[in-house]
Amino acid sequence: MFENRKLYETTLAGRPLSIETGKMAQLANGSCLVRYGDTAILATATASARPRDGIDFLPLSVDYEERLYARGKIPGSFMRREGRPSEKAILTSRVIDRPIRPLFPKDLRNDVVLSMMVLSVDLDCSPEIAAMIGASCALAISDIPWNGPIGGVMVGMVDGKYVINPTEAQREVSDLELTVAGTSEKVVMIEAGAKEVSDEDMFGAIMLGHEYIKQIVSFIKGIVAEIGRPKFEYESGDVDPALFEAVFNKYEERIKAALDTDDKNVRDERLKPIVDDVYAEYADNENITTAILDEVLYKVQKKIVRHWLLVDQKRVDGRKMDEIRPLAAEVGLFSRTHGSAMFTRGQTQVLTLATLGTISEAQNLDGIDSEETKRYMHHYNMPPYSVGEARAARSPGRREIGHGALAERALLPVIPSVEEFPYSIRLVSEVISSNGSTSQASVCGSTLALMDAGVPIKAPVAGISCGLISEGDRFMTMIDIQGLEDFYGDMDFKVAGTHKGITAIQMDLKIDGLTPEIIREALEVTHAGRDYIIDDVILKAIPAPRDHVSKYAPKMLTMHINPDKIREVIGSGGKVIQKIVADTGAKIDIEDDGSVFISAIEQESIDAAQRIIAGIVFEPEIGAIYKGKVTRVIPIGAFVEFAPGKEGLVHISKLDSKRTEKVEDVCDVGDEILVKYLGTDEKGRMNLSRRDALAEIEKQ
Repeated sequence: MFENRKLYETTLAGRPLSIETGKMAQLANGSCLVRYGDTAILATATASARPRDGIDFLPLSVDYEERLYARGKIPGSFMRREGRPSEKAILTSRVIDRPIRPLFPKDLRNDVVLSMMVLSVDLDCSPEIAAMIGASCALAISDIPWNGPIGGVMVGMVDGKYVINPTEAQREVSDLELTVAGTSEKVVMIEAGAKEVSDEDMFGAIMLGHEYIKQIVSFIKGIVAEIGRPKFEYESGDVDPALFEAVFNKYEERIKAALDTDDKNVRDERLKPIVDDVYAEYADNENITTAILDEVLYKVQKKIVRHWLLVDQKRVDGRKMDEIRPLAAEVGLFSRTHGSAMFTRGQTQVLTLATLGTISEAQNLDGIDSEETKRYMHHYNMPPYSVGEARAARSPGRREIGHGALAERALLPVIPSVEEFPYSIRLVSEVISSNGSTSQASVCGSTLALMDAGVPIKAPVAGISCGLISEGDRFMTMIDIQGLEDFYGDMDFKVAGTHKGITAIQMDLKIDGLTPEIIREALEVTHAGRDYIIDDVILKAIPAPRDHVSKYAPKMLTMHINPDKIREVIGSGGKVIQKIVADTGAKIDIEDDGSVFISAIEQESIDAAQRIIAGIVFEPEIGAIYKGKVTRVIPIGAFVEFAPGKEGLVHISKLDSKRTEKVEDVCDVGDEILVKYLGTDEKGRMNLSRRDALAEIEKQ
């Protein structure tokens, strides 16, 4: 039945990797089933027969589709089915999109959709890497024009040694979580999180990853040679060269004059009359639409800016190639937020607000990996007004989710442990003005907001980007790229880290890859940049984390109890813990290991709840002496509370060394007396002795 079925097998990092074609999803332009260990991914590539009208970009969609059955899990939603993609799925889609997109023909306008459906997950064999390999193979063997294939691997660092595609256990202790993608010649994508890894170690990891990528690419090329389909012809979406030359020759000098300013608003105002004149000149030509003219003007500006950078070494705002825009930082902007900061870089401004919450407010995750909760969260918003656009705000898109995750990853290595700082932490970066490098501004703003909130971070983190202009073997890098340089340049190489080392990298590329020389230079210039930002901006705004949290933030206390006592603290049906909460006003979270987190706005509430819980779990030691208060007097003795919630009877015969006729002759309600704990009787009642306590003290 499956005459065209082919199975190709190899190994990757010591684990079996196979690609099967000709059996599933045969109506797609290209498809394959990738198995890596017990991980299985169905990858498909489809393209529309005709280009989409009226666009000046490649309409590419990349979808990494998680299915919880792949982990043997039923979705936790009310409908018990998968809903919108998880944040992890969106980030994986972006990681696969970024190395694939630059390798499409620049003039292709046909819709292209890549789908990677996760069918089975082996956490020791990354489904993300299997999906990237599957997407590459499906595209490469299809008839869709594409200049691949690519390969991708993860690189970890365990005990100072590199590990390719680390297992789940290795990832838990790894100092590095690096994903590299590339062709056989160049590196096309870098995404990393790290625990302050040095530039040299990061560079070595990237280069090692590329060696394994070459093996994957060779494996896929062998498949293409056997079953690959000829690429289809397509209608070019590029602009007419004659039209481009006409506009360029006539308007070059005016456009140069318009672009030559460090103020985005001034630049936009200067360009408006030029755009109007170009529209008017071709208004009578029915074959030349405003969309075509917009693309022509884009290419004219791109040619001018790239020539300035590569040949004249001139930046639009007049800076040197290694010069950072003017920087400013403020903290404590708002009274009621738990922490706040604003970081300004040129015309880019980001407000970051910090909120401290209880441990129970950590985010619950419902995905195919082993991570179930997250106590540190970072969200990024970029409203339309930040770029001067008049349109309604929308829910966060993939870009916003990606930038938030990048900042989160950059700060995660310096966030204190839950034992050191028993809070859930949420940061929100609001981009209020954007002229490039907003994600790295949010990293800097996040450091400031955390320090302002009193979070004892291990070291300040700064982020900065490196741009690139290349032509053949010539290239020029520049630090701290603004919007125009990002828009018309070849690369946005974002690096965040401390003085000690790198904590996160994200590289966006528009060309077919980077050489080792470019990667090394980008790491060097960004390291110098973040050192400058930390010393001259962040630490001058706030030299160290505050030694206290906001009076409006919940106060937290952590105590540990015997796990066997958890049932007593909670009580039947939760009655005991509910009463503690009602009586004290504190919020209480208990973990299975006996960790108890008590929170309240007022310290008195925390102290009260702690005393009650301590009393419930208190286990008196036989023979120990305690100070207690008489709570009741009866003819045969006195009841004494010698610990919170712990009460025992001092029999009248044990009240004093001499005979006692009446209990009130020795003590009364409210008196404080010393007692010795004698243990419990056959009915479980606690027995105490004042006589023995006094005798013990006299001996001492």
